[in-house]
Amino acid sequence: MDAFLTGLQALPPAEALRFSRWGYAAMNTAHVLGIALLVGGAIPLSLRLIGVWPGVARADFIRPLQWTAGIGLALAVATGLCLFATRAVTYADNPAFQIKLVLIVLAIGAVALVHLRHGAGMAQASAAACRGHGVFSILCWVGVLISGRLIAFLGD
Repeated sequence: MDAFLTGLQALPPAEALRFSRWGYAAMNTAHVLGIALLVGGAIPLSLRLIGVWPGVARADFIRPLQWTAGIGLALAVATGLCLFATRAVTYADNPAFQIKLVLIVLAIGAVALVHLRHGAGMAQASAAACRGHGVFSILCWVGVLISGRLIAFLGD
């Protein structure tokens, strides 16, 4: 695995990004924007599933927030992969990074499962299923934020 990670960070695009102050800053900014869109969509959506804002139709509330979170996820993953490649060996050994990845996989897996069981708008989901997914989603995404910030503090 170390050989793969070492090779990844030795690729010309990864090296160029690692040694470009403005390129790295732009990629990092795009990553933060992706996270903001993702969490900014996922948390209110999850709160609505829990029962906050009961006067707002669930489907009308969920649809735009799913798009916001989905676009944010795509941007965060794309930019995160680029940032990871700049220091792949170091990041892969970082416990906070490992926790972040597990939480991301759990959160995305939960969304996929909910969509398979209840549809994208969760129209057929019971109130209990909505609450359970909402709480789980909030815990995962807040955990991703916390572990993401801890990467800098638990790194080399």
